[in-house]
Amino acid sequence: MRFDGTKSYIATEDLTVAVNAAINLQRPLLVKGEPGTGKTILAHEIAAALKLPLLTWHIKSTTKAQHGLYEYDAVARLRDGQLGDAKVKDIANYIRPGKLWQAFTSAPQKSVLLIDEIDKADIEFPNDLLLELDRMEFFVYETGQTIKAESRPIVLITSNNEKELPDAFLRRCFFHYIRFPDRETMERIIQVHFPDVKKNLVRDALNAFFELREVPGLKKRPTTSELLDWIKLLMSDDISAEALRAKDVKTVLPPLHGALVKNEQDVHLLERLAFLSRREGR
Repeated sequence: MRFDGTKSYIATEDLTVAVNAAINLQRPLLVKGEPGTGKTILAHEIAAALKLPLLTWHIKSTTKAQHGLYEYDAVARLRDGQLGDAKVKDIANYIRPGKLWQAFTSAPQKSVLLIDEIDKADIEFPNDLLLELDRMEFFVYETGQTIKAESRPIVLITSNNEKELPDAFLRRCFFHYIRFPDRETMERIIQVHFPDVKKNLVRDALNAFFELREVPGLKKRPTTSELLDWIKLLMSDDISAEALRAKDVKTVLPPLHGALVKNEQDVHLLERLAFLSRREGR
């Protein structure tokens, strides 16, 4: 079982090495990188390439580790008991399997489990999953059963580095940082998504894009997903490559810049730089 990327996902050599190393070690793959660098979609592509089912667990600030194991619906059982429903005699009727439970019992075929944005949860969340991810089993106290992985799932964990993860958790993972794509890789990514795009438009769009990313003081630099949105808009509005050939982004904001610049502070910064550049050029 080996991952080599897909037709719709350009995986660099170091990324494919990391994915296959995690699969061979049977350890979770912890992926970090700038937002928009393809961390989440990686799990979808691994599942597609290996023809495995994908289970996705999106983490929120209120998510607890227990939610991934199972939840006991005591309220529903109490209500059914008041109504005289016979199924209250079996507590298993009120156990709701979580994503880990589903991944552990997906046999005969193993699955891909995505734990997305783990750093959004409480700091104790990763520690609360240590044994379950290490041993691939957990105990259900209400029913007295042990849920054990029949076929060890491929686990991908993403983090935007919003908070530090515990050392004990990191030791149990294979780590990979997705570097921001260089120009050549970015051209390949654009070609995959827009095979009919004009080469001169790609060239000038990438010039403007990378210049924008290098503007000092920018609060949020545009990422791959935003570049793809921008290219799509440029194509749909039939913006010419010549319209992108300003001297640099300090002179004029790029057309349809709302696809690239996502907060008012950065818009004001670029407008001020454009104003100062024009004034100095008089």
